[in-house]
Amino acid sequence: MRPQLRHTAGMAEPLKNHFGADIPKAIAAMLQAVHPPFPTKAFVRDCLAGFEALELMPRGRHIAQALHKHLPAHFPQAVDILLASLQQPVDRSAAGGMANFIFMPHGFFVAEHGLNHFDDAMRAQHALTQRFTAEFSIRPFLIRHPQQTLERLRQWTGDPNEHVRRLVSEGSRPRLPWAQRLPAFQADPASTLALLELLKDDPSLLVRRSVANHLNDIGKDNPQVLAEVAARWMQGASSERAWIVRHALRWAVKQGQPWALALLGFGGKAQVQLRNTRIGPRRAFMGGSVDISFEVHNTGRRRQTLLVDFQVHYVKANGTARAKVFKLQSLELVPGQAVTLCKTLSLRDMTTRQHYPGRHRVEALVNGEAVPLGDFDLLPARKAS
Repeated sequence: MRPQLRHTAGMAEPLKNHFGADIPKAIAAMLQAVHPPFPTKAFVRDCLAGFEALELMPRGRHIAQALHKHLPAHFPQAVDILLASLQQPVDRSAAGGMANFIFMPHGFFVAEHGLNHFDDAMRAQHALTQRFTAEFSIRPFLIRHPQQTLERLRQWTGDPNEHVRRLVSEGSRPRLPWAQRLPAFQADPASTLALLELLKDDPSLLVRRSVANHLNDIGKDNPQVLAEVAARWMQGASSERAWIVRHALRWAVKQGQPWALALLGFGGKAQVQLRNTRIGPRRAFMGGSVDISFEVHNTGRRRQTLLVDFQVHYVKANGTARAKVFKLQSLELVPGQAVTLCKTLSLRDMTTRQHYPGRHRVEALVNGEAVPLGDFDLLPARKAS
């Protein structure tokens, strides 16, 4: 499960705004309902001390510390109470549309205090991932108890719940966003690949998407492993498995890896000409947008299958530039045929990208080969008059 950003007046609203003081109060009520001695007032008071200054994840860890302080010190007993509280009704308005985030502190609690109680911790992970996610809390166990945790994940590949099966792939991703990396699996992905082999034909799209993302991660550290797995999985592949492979190759395709492009049917140098390029305005302002269009013309004598994307070399804070690839589409062009492709590029700051003044180069990527299109100058936002 990945948190989704909300937008207000075109700007991303911080997720922490939807994880406020009502969260510890709701958790306290759920715990007291199954464990009357739970000190609700003291728990809430400790949770709210310094709470406002914290971001989303630190708020979850802060509540987890309060859970550790006020639940029984014996971890198995604390987990019994915690899991019993999950059965209590949750006020879905409690988190402003992020009701499942109410269980985020529970995962932090298990990760931080359950490492010496493997079976009880795994019991908690199994239950929590069906309500929120355990993809973050499972990782300390993969580091501290790798073989034991991998074996438990292998068992879970056959679990009837798709969220548990997804945890197998997502929790063991070597480069999972927002999470600590798993260096051992980055160095040698054999252990997690064995799990993916058991999930590659899973009936759930939720699980298959995670498998694809996991493979994409592997390709960043071990491209030769991804190349071998992708080629093997494509042999006699169903449409569902072929989708996994295509999705798993997106980073390799962005890098213009010839083997990845060839596997997807875009091999060989394209015989095309790019015409009628338009980039406007050439002097753009932060917060605005730029329109980019160009015509792809098949100059060859045969039908061509083309993968056409474009990339912008964004100026960074230190004055250097880094390319960002944007997907456009795949094309089938007969000899002499031309197609115009268009894209409106937003220049608003986002949580994942900040904009800085300077000249931004734009290139098309045709079957992985960069073709210059032009550039635009990005200027500071206009001040309101």
